[in-house]
Amino acid sequence: MSRKKARRIRGSRRRRHIRVQVINPNAAGIDVGSELHYVAVPPDRDPEPVRSFSCFTADLNGLADWLAQCTIETVAMESTGLYWIPLYQILESHGFEVLLVNARHVKNVPGRKTDVLDC
Repeated sequence: MSRKKARRIRGSRRRRHIRVQVINPNAAGIDVGSELHYVAVPPDRDPEPVRSFSCFTADLNGLADWLAQCTIETVAMESTGLYWIPLYQILESHGFEVLLVNARHVKNVPGRKTDVLDC
């Protein structure tokens, strides 16, 4: 293989960042898990914009308090299993607009998946 062709192949493997238009700047994303929930807020809202919270009630209330502190109004989360139900109820009781996202639709997005990237 020629050097030119090898360079072209290596160059095509580089990550490409796609800019997505922000529709709701006051939204957060949550990847719901059985033991931990990963939560992401816009980077300008907190020095640590991605955090993880346990599934206990006190932690879920702490999650809701943190979202309120970050001036979040809308939350989108995956509806995997039954783990989303307590979180949904707590967020709704704190006055957030909660949107459930089908996890199968998210899996169609190219690239490797991690819990942090999912949120």
